[in-house]
Amino acid sequence: MLRKLLALAVALGIAAPAVAATTSAPLQHQPWSFSGPTGMYDQGQLQRGFKVYTEVCSQCHAIQYIHFYNLGDPGGPFWSPKYPNSNENPYVKAIAASWPRQVTEINADTGDPSHRKPTSADVLVPPFPNDAASRASNGGALPPDMSLLAAAREGGPDYIDAILNGFRATPAGIKNAPPGKYYNIAFPGDLSSYWTGASDAVPTGGFISMPPPLTDCKVTFDDGKPCKVADEARDVAAFLQWASDPKMDERKQIGIAVMIYLVIFSGLLYFSYRSIWRDVAH
Repeated sequence: MLRKLLALAVALGIAAPAVAATTSAPLQHQPWSFSGPTGMYDQGQLQRGFKVYTEVCSQCHAIQYIHFYNLGDPGGPFWSPKYPNSNENPYVKAIAASWPRQVTEINADTGDPSHRKPTSADVLVPPFPNDAASRASNGGALPPDMSLLAAAREGGPDYIDAILNGFRATPAGIKNAPPGKYYNIAFPGDLSSYWTGASDAVPTGGFISMPPPLTDCKVTFDDGKPCKVADEARDVAAFLQWASDPKMDERKQIGIAVMIYLVIFSGLLYFSYRSIWRDVAH
């Protein structure tokens, strides 16, 4: 009986179709200011990344879990100790007042929609009212919400940075590439079904629905920092990391304070023990 089961397993294994390998270029770790147990966000970088998001990414991608006032919270792009109440932060108010999209509300009595300018208490108003409208404007593709993108993707900000820097011309050996798709070496995919070259030379990467969003100095930074594609990509990746974990600075600061307290408390306990039991034979 055991011999029959083994034979059946071998037969099924031989008959099973080969599973194509999904490949992408190895992620390159960037020197993020927030890496490590004591790393913190670079506020200047967050401001630059926010500008890239608002001028480029926000045309298609929402950040539905971030309110305008979060931008002025401790650790945020526009935090200032002068305005501990981030709702009163003038930068936050100005950003909300100048946001290119209005808030749509439904009248509870009539059911009619009304529109108003956002305030600091509102979420960053998304580019589309619903998923259907988003798909209709993007050739059927649904741009992911960016609120938790860095937390949801393996590699976090390194992955986002790699995708934004990973667009390349489609290799010559690829035939019948899907229309409306763009070759990206960092996007996981399997190109074997499109490849006409040697079987051991299939390119890494895959096809992504998003066209290359960045070009050199598509966004110019107010602080005069470089605005090449690599700079824009790194800054917006850092901003999206903040969007996925806006309380990181506060959490790390509390953790450092707790560790200092525990070290001091442990020292006090040790010297108290030595003082109390020094004349007692052990």
